Amino acid sequence: MVRVAALITFLTCVLLSEAQHEPGFCSFYEECGMNPSAGGTLIDPIVPCLNYSPARALAGEHYRQLKKVCPILDRGEGNTFACCSIQQLSSLSKSLALSKAVLVRCPSCAENFAHVHCINTCSPNQSQTVKVTKVANITNPLTNVTREAVVAYQAFMTTSFADTAFQSCRNVRIPATGGFAIATMCGRYGAKLCTPQHWYDFQGDSSNGLAPLDIDFQLVKDGDTQGLPPGVIPYNGRALRCNETTPSGGKVCSCQDCQESCPKMPPPQMPPGPFRILGMDGFLFISIILLSVLMCAFLLYLVVSKGKGKDQNSNDVTQRIIDPSEVTCAERNSLAAQAFLSLEFRHWGTLMASYPLTVLLVSAVVVAVFSAGLKSIELTTDPVDLWSAPNSRARQEKDFHDSHFGPFFRTNQVILTAPGRKGHVYDSLLFGKQNFSGLVSKDLIIELLELQTQIRDIKFWSEDLNRTASLKDVCFAPLNPSNPSVTDCAVNSLPQYFQNSLYNINDKKNVTQLGVTAEVDWRDHLIYCLNSPLSFKDITGLDMSCMADYGAPVFPFLAVGGYENDDFTNAEAFILTFSLNNFARTNPKFEVAMQWETEFLKIVQDYKKNPAANFTFAYMAERSLEDEINRTTAEDIPIFMISYAVIFVYIAVALGEYSSWKRILVDSKFLVGLGGILVVGCSVLASMGFYSWIGIPSSLVILQVVPFLVLAVGADNIFIFVLEYQRDVRRPGEKREEHIGRVLGNVAPSMLLCSLSESICFFLGALSTMPAVRSFALYAALAVLMDFILQMTAFVALLSLDARRQDNNRCELACCVTVSTPRSNEPNEGFLLPFMRKYYAPVLLHGYTRIIVMVVFIFMLCGSVFLMFNVTVGLDQELAMPQGSYMLDYFHYLYKYFEVGVPVYFVTKRGFNFTTVEGMNAVCSSTGCDQFSLTQKIQYATNHPELSYLAIPANSWVDDFIDWLNPGSRCCRLYTTPGPNNGKFCPASEPDLRCFRKCMPLPSDGVLRPSTEKFNRFLPDFLGNRPDLQCPKGGLGAYDTAVVRDESGEIIASRFMAYHTPLTNSQEFTAALLKARELAHNITKSMRSISGTSPDFEVFPYTITNVFYEQYLTIVPEGLFNISLCLLPTFVVCCLLLGLDLRSGLLNLLTIIMIIVDTVGVMTLWGIHYNAVALINLVTAVGISVEFVSHMTRSFALSTKPTHVERAKEATANMGSAVFAGVAMTNLPGILVLAFAKAQLIQIFFFRLNLVITLLGLAHGLVFLPVMLSYFGPGVNKAVLLQQQQDKAKASKDLQLRNQIRQAYDNLSYEDNAIGRDGSESKTPPDGRQHTPRRVAEKPHGETEEKIDRF
Repeated sequence: MVRVAALITFLTCVLLSEAQHEPGFCSFYEECGMNPSAGGTLIDPIVPCLNYSPARALAGEHYRQLKKVCPILDRGEGNTFACCSIQQLSSLSKSLALSKAVLVRCPSCAENFAHVHCINTCSPNQSQTVKVTKVANITNPLTNVTREAVVAYQAFMTTSFADTAFQSCRNVRIPATGGFAIATMCGRYGAKLCTPQHWYDFQGDSSNGLAPLDIDFQLVKDGDTQGLPPGVIPYNGRALRCNETTPSGGKVCSCQDCQESCPKMPPPQMPPGPFRILGMDGFLFISIILLSVLMCAFLLYLVVSKGKGKDQNSNDVTQRIIDPSEVTCAERNSLAAQAFLSLEFRHWGTLMASYPLTVLLVSAVVVAVFSAGLKSIELTTDPVDLWSAPNSRARQEKDFHDSHFGPFFRTNQVILTAPGRKGHVYDSLLFGKQNFSGLVSKDLIIELLELQTQIRDIKFWSEDLNRTASLKDVCFAPLNPSNPSVTDCAVNSLPQYFQNSLYNINDKKNVTQLGVTAEVDWRDHLIYCLNSPLSFKDITGLDMSCMADYGAPVFPFLAVGGYENDDFTNAEAFILTFSLNNFARTNPKFEVAMQWETEFLKIVQDYKKNPAANFTFAYMAERSLEDEINRTTAEDIPIFMISYAVIFVYIAVALGEYSSWKRILVDSKFLVGLGGILVVGCSVLASMGFYSWIGIPSSLVILQVVPFLVLAVGADNIFIFVLEYQRDVRRPGEKREEHIGRVLGNVAPSMLLCSLSESICFFLGALSTMPAVRSFALYAALAVLMDFILQMTAFVALLSLDARRQDNNRCELACCVTVSTPRSNEPNEGFLLPFMRKYYAPVLLHGYTRIIVMVVFIFMLCGSVFLMFNVTVGLDQELAMPQGSYMLDYFHYLYKYFEVGVPVYFVTKRGFNFTTVEGMNAVCSSTGCDQFSLTQKIQYATNHPELSYLAIPANSWVDDFIDWLNPGSRCCRLYTTPGPNNGKFCPASEPDLRCFRKCMPLPSDGVLRPSTEKFNRFLPDFLGNRPDLQCPKGGLGAYDTAVVRDESGEIIASRFMAYHTPLTNSQEFTAALLKARELAHNITKSMRSISGTSPDFEVFPYTITNVFYEQYLTIVPEGLFNISLCLLPTFVVCCLLLGLDLRSGLLNLLTIIMIIVDTVGVMTLWGIHYNAVALINLVTAVGISVEFVSHMTRSFALSTKPTHVERAKEATANMGSAVFAGVAMTNLPGILVLAFAKAQLIQIFFFRLNLVITLLGLAHGLVFLPVMLSYFGPGVNKAVLLQQQQDKAKASKDLQLRNQIRQAYDNLSYEDNAIGRDGSESKTPPDGRQHTPRRVAEKPHGETEEKIDRF
């Protein structure tokens, strides 16, 4: 038998080699049966019978079938000959339908593809272009007749025909994926490496599951006959170019599928270059000009001032008597305002100090009532609610998208690497030598599969569902959303190329190719799938699908990362992604999803601790960002507590009077300091409680920043008040309460000036559109106002009680213990005041020092102006994470290994009619569509990803719907069998006999557009049709949620998904958002021009990150607006409370502006980005700057020293010491403690930025401002000076009167003494001592009268 078989094989080969190749003859004809050598095919591999015979003349149904399937061969009925039977035409039609479903959007490509196979199968000159190379015996089971069947042949064609046909198809897109159709038809080479030879090789490879037999395509150069079998003439028909119409009337392919069809586009507008003037940085140029102007102006001022003498700065204004007529209205108003405020606060302070316990009780009750609202406090932790205003464009777009399409699914991801593992070169029989990284190895793929399986099998008890929950309860299942199983869940990973089967990974087979036999294994399958992820069957002989077990493809960029030039097997990272449905927070399944993510995190964290794990990896769950922010906030609370404790200790120590070690426990101010801290705390609690009452939510930013701000503001006022009380001596006969009231009358106007400015500043800041900034401003404004009110009430009462204790020489912490050492009657100036008066102020205000200070600060201002224009805008999301967070590793891996960016949806609103031909053409991108349609414009943008930030074109349900309707495919058919389904949609899986009627007829021009009635009828069928091999255009999974219709069937929303390029920082995210909006606006204008379109119709881009990055489009003008609003009240209030003193108000405003500008400049140098958190701190900086500046300005304005310099010295010494102790030294210790916080946000925006603000405020308030006031400050208030002169004159008269009375008294005493000497009895006190009159009256009048308010 062996010899007989060998003989038959030999004779067959001889016959095949001697077969003739003549015109008009066939090499095979009719169908013989199934190919015995084909296994695991996706369609029936029916092969033809070997039959060397003349071509048959066609007529009747045979001719009509040929004309329908292969119109290229039609020569008219009676003149048409062919080498295929009607059965062969039917099989060819079914086979071509599979390809047409993908290629039909480009008619010339589809026709060229059919052209090749029609020539091979039906050409009347078949024997001249085909050489049979292998036959097999096939026995018909019905007739038991054995015939020779062709199972392999060679097909000869010229390279010119093959190249033209290939070029017509190479750019045809698959709208659902945005990729190229040819990527699914070129095997392992994919679209990038595909060539005509590779393309035809795949078509002729029976192992792909689609070709019924092997075809060896021989591409021969035109005119080259060397090596050709005798009689063979390579086919050299005319292939159509993609920009040509077809003979059957089909239009040219669209621009998206054919570059030659694209209109000439103007070059894209390049982004504007850097701002330059005269070849240098424009902002640097402006800063240099500003510096030159300010320096010249200052030097000119010095020269002019020197020429005029010393009147401006050195004239002794008290040397002449002020005439009342010289006093201006403004000066009288200023004096009246000061006198009124001082008197009212004096009465108020006396009242509060007289009833301290009552005041404290009432204050506690008021605070308790306000604070009771804390029971209903609502903390905003959702970043969307925190940073995106409900009425912002991005928020409205997000709400529209989520309400119509559902929220973007929740992502849970692991990125795994294996550094240090050595790669290898795999010499594949099928694909040649391929580089495999150390990561892409069988053992690691299996380990990844084990981890994936462990995560997939998560189960837990759910209280919300009252049962055991698993992945299927919450997973995103695109192809079975209603009742998913675990295998329906969307899990993207590399093991999905093996359907998560260990058996498939371990499978291997011996394959012979070109006489060489070798083993193929998982590597061959992986190479194939990474380059052809849409394949239902590989060509390796393993006969495995590349589709995931849930039925969808896994694109390489979702499975691996860290590769170059599509060298996927050399990737450095595996990507494992579980996608969950993003339920609304009110949905019970939201908590189930959160629980599942908790279990997911436990598994990956335990796996990371496992020493046996071979991966180094990073991971994240959808909940991770919020979890980590909350975790670090909780961990950093002790840091804030320590910071407040340090501030408290400093205040308690610094407020004390330390005249004697014996009285240290009496003169300390521990309880006063504690009371001041409590006042701050109560004001914050009252503010938070009040806003909780009225339903305005709080946030963690408020909890961290507002107490710090109020403490800085409140401590300053406390220091000013207490230090003034300590420095002032109680007057004879003056009660303690009156003393406290008088001191309060001196300092309260200054405290009112600062607090009112800050409170109004923050209330105006609440006009911000950013929720976080708005809520912060509201909470801060009321807290500052409450702090001032409590200082004017509770703190005054507390100081009264403390003064009573101190007067009774009782120890602070042990009130029952007294000391015998009496209290000194001398004023306690402490250390700072004498130091500032004797050393600091004279050195600072020396002539040369003042010039140096002005020059240095002008240079700082101009340098900061330049730096301010170069500050980086944005907040990278990793900065929100604490140091050491696993999310930092994830962001690092994400930016390093991901090769594609986030999806971006172009969403259409109600108002556009998709059902009209004009409407469809304005959206689609296939043949017959507008060259500037919605999807085509997105395609143009992807041609320049460096400018548009778009990498992959948008998918299009309109295009796929049109292709799905095309009768050239099997997708849309109707039941024709009798029964209830007759006339209804028939899926492609049903046999032709039951559904031979097409939904739509083939149009003469090849441009299919359904009528409105058919559009509305078949659209639901398309959206519910599951894609498969027979109909890959089904819309389920890809588009079922992309189209939203109302009850009447009108499309009220739809979306088209594209992909951004990889975006790695907030600047790129912001630029991508801006470019996407520009593109969407352009599309909107075009679509509104379509007749019937509503004028309010809109297309907008939606990306899940837009709500976070939209703020950076407007944050610069927003910040300028907010800060300007904050600066306005500081100027207005200062002017009003100083009696319309415009110069003081302007100098005050200028210094605060300089602090803000210098702060932004230092932000640039220190790498602090400008964002909403920074803006909150800059608004805070305005408030803190008021404390540094306003007290000093007011003290200078009300001073009556003879010269500007002396007035500046007095203000620096008296007020500068209190500001330094109360603001700078209160803030600095607490700020330095924040350097130890774990959260990067706190380190950068609370430690660094607050340190900068405090130091710059200190420098400007205690260095620059005194110098500037000494040059440009307002003159002496003549009304105050006139009052002083009048008081001195009155005091002089009173002194003369007293002297006269004393002289008369002395004379009278002399006479009484003389009488005594004459014998009268002298009256002596019982104690034997002579009383002397109190010396109060001997003091100059200026010592007994009330001081003019220095503060």
